[in-house]
Amino acid sequence: MINDRFEIVEATTRMAWFADRRDWDALLTVFADEVDLDYTSLTGGEPARLKATDIVAGWRAGLGGLDATQHLVSNHLVDVDGDRAVATAQFQAVHVLANPHGEPTWTLGGHYRFGLVRAEGGWLIDAVTMTTTWAAGNQHIMTPAAQRAG
Repeated sequence: MINDRFEIVEATTRMAWFADRRDWDALLTVFADEVDLDYTSLTGGEPARLKATDIVAGWRAGLGGLDATQHLVSNHLVDVDGDRAVATAQFQAVHVLANPHGEPTWTLGGHYRFGLVRAEGGWLIDAVTMTTTWAAGNQHIMTPAAQRAG
């Protein structure tokens, strides 16, 4: 059980680390082939089941044009049931882009709920629900960042 918990926390940490490092190929390694993704607390709409490659391509387009990001994921609670697990964790995500139209940062906070499945090489994330509970700064930096990444 302790080893499972370690590997599950490691998988969620790697998701944030690889996104911040812009290591898109490595980011693919933390996900199952398909992932239930729910960012509706931030973007509205409906949750979706997406291919991992599509998620990474979307994050690359959204985050790749920023000067920097830092996603901190902490205070993990892990429940393992055989080859399935659920991990919840708090997050703080800082997005940075120098721009002539306001503050260069946009910061979000809230919590994640990860679904994971045991695979041959370890635990893979097959569900991510991000619940944003607060935000501060300039959300508008995401538009020029996307234009830069495109």
